[in-house]
Amino acid sequence: MLALTASALTLTGCALQQPYRTPQMPVAARWHAPTPHHGSTQVLVDWWARFDDPALAQLIGLAEVDSPTLARAVAQIDTARATVLASGASAWPGVTGSASVTRSNQAGAIDANSATSGTATTRKGGLDASWEIDLFGKARSSRQSAQAQLQARVDDWHDARVSLAAEVADDYVQYRACRLLLRSYRDAAASQEQTVRSTRAAVLAGLSTAADGYLAAASAARAATTAAQQEAACEGLVKSLVAVTGVEEATLRAMVDRPEAPPLPEPGSFQVTSLPADLVRQRPDLASAERTLAANYAAIGQARADRYPSFTLSGSISASPPQLASPGTLWSFGPSLSIPVFDAGEKKAAVDTAVAAYALQLATYRSAVRSAVRDVEQALVELNGAALQSEQAHRSADQYRRYATAIETSWSAGLESLLTLEDARRSAITAETTLIGLQRDRVRCWISLYKAVGGGWRVDGANDPVVAGTTSSSQGVRQ
Repeated sequence: MLALTASALTLTGCALQQPYRTPQMPVAARWHAPTPHHGSTQVLVDWWARFDDPALAQLIGLAEVDSPTLARAVAQIDTARATVLASGASAWPGVTGSASVTRSNQAGAIDANSATSGTATTRKGGLDASWEIDLFGKARSSRQSAQAQLQARVDDWHDARVSLAAEVADDYVQYRACRLLLRSYRDAAASQEQTVRSTRAAVLAGLSTAADGYLAAASAARAATTAAQQEAACEGLVKSLVAVTGVEEATLRAMVDRPEAPPLPEPGSFQVTSLPADLVRQRPDLASAERTLAANYAAIGQARADRYPSFTLSGSISASPPQLASPGTLWSFGPSLSIPVFDAGEKKAAVDTAVAAYALQLATYRSAVRSAVRDVEQALVELNGAALQSEQAHRSADQYRRYATAIETSWSAGLESLLTLEDARRSAITAETTLIGLQRDRVRCWISLYKAVGGGWRVDGANDPVVAGTTSSSQGVRQ
């Protein structure tokens, strides 16, 4: 009869809350920004290795080995896994054993004039057990919430990896572009110094005015200042790479300043073949937000079940050897029922709080989905814009270089003024820096797009991968 009653109450408890369903997010059916063309469709997990600069993949690998961000994410996974184990234990009976040995001195009276004493040893042992029957799904909801939180923490670890790789790559690309600009500024400064020497000789020979000497010296000083500023910027990027990778600076400089390194790392392109709706499953940050939403929904069920009666089976047995099997052995067993009668609205407030937390997370999730779609659209627009501008910028820089060279030849022959030469040089430098900036931004746009579409992270059915210990041991987590 007791079993039938428990079964009926359990079935009743299932109706406290409907099963969780992932909310459907209203997103566009297609991308509105132009997608990159002539790309090769490939798995993005190994995308970094497809750059023509192996230093980039090496830096990302080193950053993952000793990243405080990833270590923190792993610690959060371990904490969530411990919570899952703790919540699962509540569904099982609890058994506590006890044992004691007591040595005592006892005194007794024989008659009015004499007494006796002796020692005695008392041994006791016992077991206590209790089991709260999960009639209304409180323990089940607690386990579901903890499991969803664990999945969210694993997704956070994936998101941290994607963000870390993108940060390292972005800093490295900026450093390579900075070195290109520095070389251009140094070449300009060297050319200006040559002009100063030529102008000084012409002024002393009376072939040029003193004003030309002042202009040449001022232009050379300005070029040297620009080169110094650019060098300082490059040094700052080195410090950023050291901080994000954890690599000793001398080792890092040897990696990034290799003579055979390309001027700018060129990525392997890829096609965005997924649809906006697929983004919800592709991005680890959205997966984490959805799992947190599921955890909050389970917490509502837990709070609701807490308002209902709790049913517990408990028992105990105790004995003093050597009479363990004697009829004097003490034992007890029986059920107990705890019914909430009055709590001044505390448990109802807990339900309301859980419902509000779910509503807040749902709004956060919807906002995150919209932001993710916007990130992809913006990355596509910026990538397309950089591609369209690069060809014209390359032509402009080439023509301005030819123009500056022609003007310098004419100036050396006395056919052009120094002012005209300086103007031609400024135009050539501006065109060169614009081209380098566009080349840099194009690679950075690829990195932004990589991160926006989820960075190669994908759900492959392994909902609870093994992550424990240190960041380096986390390489076995699903890619």
